[in-house]
Amino acid sequence: MPRLRFHGSFWTGLSSFLRLNRIAIAAYARHARGDRLAPDWDANAEIGVRFWRAQFTRAMTAPDIAQGRRLFDSLQTETDCVYDVERRPESAPVGDWFLPKTRRSKATVLYLHGGGYAFYGQMSRRFAAMLAHHIGAPVFAPDYRLTPEHPHPAQKEDALAAWRHVAAKVDPSEIVAIGDSAGGHMTLMLLQSLKEAGEPQPALAVGLCPWTDIGERGASLHENDRYDLVQGWMALRFGEWLDPEERFGREALSPIAHDYSGHAPIYLQAGGREILRDMIRDFAARQAELGANLLFDEWPDMAHDFQLLDETTASSKAAVARIVQAARSAVDGDAPLRPIAETRQAHGPYFGA
Repeated sequence: MPRLRFHGSFWTGLSSFLRLNRIAIAAYARHARGDRLAPDWDANAEIGVRFWRAQFTRAMTAPDIAQGRRLFDSLQTETDCVYDVERRPESAPVGDWFLPKTRRSKATVLYLHGGGYAFYGQMSRRFAAMLAHHIGAPVFAPDYRLTPEHPHPAQKEDALAAWRHVAAKVDPSEIVAIGDSAGGHMTLMLLQSLKEAGEPQPALAVGLCPWTDIGERGASLHENDRYDLVQGWMALRFGEWLDPEERFGREALSPIAHDYSGHAPIYLQAGGREILRDMIRDFAARQAELGANLLFDEWPDMAHDFQLLDETTASSKAAVARIVQAARSAVDGDAPLRPIAETRQAHGPYFGA
């Protein structure tokens, strides 16, 4: 069973708790009738997806974004996995270091969090702690500026500042850049920024369920709404918040429109039931055609950001193990990442393809 963590005011937390209970009762009733959202999901998996979908919806339709963020963060559900990690605040640039009590890798991770560029929830901080614990490496997570108050290029500037902060302490050949969802978008765009600035690339870039096109792309963007915690309309709204006056344009701000050949090797993961699935597939296919070093794994039974489920499902456990292997291979010389049954795209000598 997931653990519950409350943040903020009592009444906001109570509202979220009551909503969670209503969703849980309805899900257990449906499962008792044999009515499952997905045939291979138990009631708890369905409850998690439906609850976070409801939280995102409440947050994005709140009267103002500040209230939405309070709603979003008021009740967090998390696994009972324990991460032996110390969190240490950083002031310039603003962010946090997540330091594992036992270091098992020479790598240093730059983690760019998800949340559609509009939210920095407690779940993202747990994501950073999970990475630090499993990889056995320090993780820097910048508290970058959020939309809609701070549209592009604020995030591009903050990602580059965070990179330079880490690269001032560690050789770029020992840095692994990891981002989930919008953070995956940010990670891919960072590679372009480094190329433009003539600066070294990281040892590896990892995109976990990355947002690769800020516009309408792929049938899954809406067809997978029923399975996912993030909805197609939300992804499009996040794109509008990122470039509200269309000053920069979809092509400039979508990784799929860029050429990643000659950049750092890229490792991607996606869930087969998430709304971003098709755009991630398209990105991987296009980059393979262009000659990028890239490997893409997809777990068919999973929704968006499923890696946070960690050891509680077979698919999330396998995905986290692959992230660890990818990072340690890039920096420590461990066994290289090779295609497995879940691999949909592999190209380039880095991945033995």
